[in-house]
Parts: sequence; C-alpha cells; structure tokens
Amino acid sequence: MLQISKIRENTEELLTRLKVKNFDGTALFKEVIELDKARRSNQQEMDSQLAEQNKIAKQVGELFKSGKQDEAKDLKEKAAALKESSKGLENDLREIGKKIQDILLEVPNVPCTAVPAGNTPEENIIMYRSSEELPKMDKSAKPHWELIKQYDIIDFELGNKLTGAGFPVYKGKGARLQRALINYFLDKATAEGYREMQPPIVVNEDSGYGTGQLPDKEGQMYHMEKDNLYMIPTAEVPLTNIFRDVIVKEDELPIKITAYTPCFRREAGAWGADVRGLNRLHQFDKVEIVQVNHPDNSYDTIEKMKDYVAGLLDELELPYRILKLCGGDLSFASALTYDLEVYSAAQEKWLEVSSVSNFETFQANRMKLRYRSGSNKPELAHTLNGSALAFPRIVAALLENNQGPDGIKIPKALQPYTGFDMIN
Repeated sequence: MLQISKIRENTEELLTRLKVKNFDGTALFKEVIELDKARRSNQQEMDSQLAEQNKIAKQVGELFKSGKQDEAKDLKEKAAALKESSKGLENDLREIGKKIQDILLEVPNVPCTAVPAGNTPEENIIMYRSSEELPKMDKSAKPHWELIKQYDIIDFELGNKLTGAGFPVYKGKGARLQRALINYFLDKATAEGYREMQPPIVVNEDSGYGTGQLPDKEGQMYHMEKDNLYMIPTAEVPLTNIFRDVIVKEDELPIKITAYTPCFRREAGAWGADVRGLNRLHQFDKVEIVQVNHPDNSYDTIEKMKDYVAGLLDELELPYRILKLCGGDLSFASALTYDLEVYSAAQEKWLEVSSVSNFETFQANRMKLRYRSGSNKPELAHTLNGSALAFPRIVAALLENNQGPDGIKIPKALQPYTGFDMIN
C-alpha cells in the first residue's frame, strides 16, 4: 500500500510510473489527497479542542477553589460542548480514515524505474538464456500427460474422483519424486542461509490483506466463508505475515526464511494445451523463499535471489531463461519481478517455474512491518520473495526432457533424494 505522504509529495512522479502498469491513478490520487487534507484539518481542530478542554478543566478547578461557582458552571458547560464537538470530529476522522484506506487498497504498487513499459507477456525482456540452442526431441517423444499414464506415476482421473479437476494423485515414483524435490529445495535453501519454517496453509483475512492478495485476488483464493479463512495461494502469505505489526532491529536484517507448503488456486479452470496435465493445477507443491530487507539493499538482494533460483535449474540440468516483466505483466503488489521459465522439449514451449519479486515497502506498509536503527524512529522495511521452486512444471519438464527408450532419467542432483536414477 502506498503511503499518503509519498502520494502528496510526489503525485506526478507516481502517476507517471503507475502508467507503466497501465493504471491511471489520477482520480483516486485527487480524491485521497482531498480526504487527507480534510483529515489533517479535522485532526488539527480536534487537537485544538482537546487542548482547550484541558485548559478549561484547570480553570474550573481554580474557580471552584476561589468560590466563583457561576463562572465555573459556565466554563463546565463550554467544556461539555467542546467534548461533544470533539466526539463528532473523532467520528468524522474514523470515516475519513476508512475512505482513505479503501482507496489506497485499490492502488497497485509503483513499479521501479527498471521496469520496462509493455502490456503483454510478449513484451517482457529476456535477460538470460542458459543455452542458445533449445533441446530437440525425437518425433516419438511424448508430453508429460502421456508419460505419467505410461509409467503410472500421477493420476488425474483418481484425483478428479476424490476431489475434482486440478487435484492430481501422485503414485509410486511420482510421489517419491515430489518428496525428493521438497527435501532437495529445502536443503538448498537452508544451506543458503534461509531458516526453515512450517506455517499454516490456512490464513485469516488480515494476512491476505497484508501481502496484497486481498482485495486483488480474492476470486482466485479458496475461501471458507463460515470461518472467514483462506487456503494459501503461496507460502509467501503466511511467511511474510509472520512480521505483521513487528518492529525488527536493523542489525537483524536481512531476515531470510523458507517453507514448503501445498498451494491452492481457484483460477486453474481453463481448457486447452496450455493448461493440460501439470501445466496448471488447483493444488500444487512449492518451496518459497522470503526476505525482509533494508531498503538500501533490496535491489542487490533480488539479483542474488534470482541467481540462486537459476542455480537450482542449472543443477536440475533444465534449459531455462530469465525474464524481466514489463509493467503490464507485473502483479498488483510487485515493484520488480523476474520470471524464470524452463523449456519443455516435448511441448516445445516455455513453462514458468518461478517468480522472484521485490515489493519495496508496499507489503510492509500494509502490515506495519518496520525496522529500527538504535533510538531512531522506526522505518518501513522492504519485502521480497521467490518460488524456489514450484513443482508441477519442474516435474513436467523433467519428465519430458529426460525421456528415452529405457525410461525417464533422474538428474544426478536429485538421485540421492529419490533413491533411484530412472523411472521405468
């Protein structure tokens, strides 16, 4: 959430940068600035009335002591009128504050100056490719949705029977491969200095608002209306909200945490080859990395996080590319995002497996996450996160790219975790 002071002091600059996200905030900014002006005026008047009430209270006491009952009574009546007026101003302040909050929740994060203009994913910038030549498969190569049936490792029909479309059942070596990826990614993250956590996979409304999923993505989240709780779309939500309403010490930064969780997203319901098999699911597994960082260091950090995820893909021997997202493809809360995509040779397409994002103070302002240097006034921290990694498309690429006449070869880095080197 943007800060009122920044909107008031940098209106034109912020409006210009928001246009990179194809968002015109002119009307909302004008309204929120007027409301803030009214709020500050009301606050000033209320403070003045409270000061006058305190002054009168002292005068009334002195008048009573000196026997001036009538004058004291008049002043008491004046104080009562001021108290009633202050209550009205206090109610007005609450209403104005609510209106300001509602408006600010509609405004996306401002993209950083490094974000390129653009409206569609096709306008994202390719920053790096692990190989200029893409792998080519024999004509007999199969997409993963055929391979999983051939080797009986993932069952969509059984998942549909138990729950519905988009909830697969992993079987045998398919289940062991999932477990291997969980342990492998967590081990790599903890070796990188991330502290492992095991958060709830159900969160309250405040947590959804804290990281920006609400109100932006409420239609994509599974909502339990009776309890007003949400299934998490990513571990980012509970992990980042650990620091909601927290002031950390500057020397504690950066704070690095990681978690494996299942993730739940309702939006997976389209038809076509782009969403077949594991390409898009309602429930999937992911290891997430999250950092709370000093504002001076967050842009160096996002580069390191991006490179860390790329290193995982190198070890898994998967061809990949790194994209810098254009403004039109950025999420509501992000100031800068890198997507990492692996190449599926059997499908002949790129599959997104990770997003690494810097949110600057956007989430921190919503959550009141601050850091303090010595006795100085607390300041908003920066938050960052990344998928490291999301499993479904990793599994799809591993199956498709490593298939051969004798089965599917497991990359060397995973073999100590799977306990086997082939699926056959």
